[in-house]
Amino acid sequence: MRPILALALTGLLAAALIAPLPALAQSPTAGPATTAESAQRTVTFTVENMTCALCPLTVKRAMSAVAGVRAVTVDLDSRTATVTFDPALTDADAIAAASRDAGYPAAPRG
Repeated sequence: MRPILALALTGLLAAALIAPLPALAQSPTAGPATTAESAQRTVTFTVENMTCALCPLTVKRAMSAVAGVRAVTVDLDSRTATVTFDPALTDADAIAAASRDAGYPAAPRG
């Protein structure tokens, strides 16, 4: 009788642990882009004065410090920075100003 009881309890425990998994798989962020993702904007800036390998790090740090900036990628060879940000929190002018204040004047391309 004991082995049957132990087996039954093990089965119930396993069922209790597995049952919530389908509910977790139905994440509210699954599916189409969420509001936060769709509100993002990406701008590529032309950045002046970048001459060495440390310059892109300084530009990235300055631009990343702006509230609302989500991602910054700086390319020394093309002298550009691509920035993804929330337009409800900041704009291209504020990001360019942060780069300028760090010694690297920047302007949106195009």
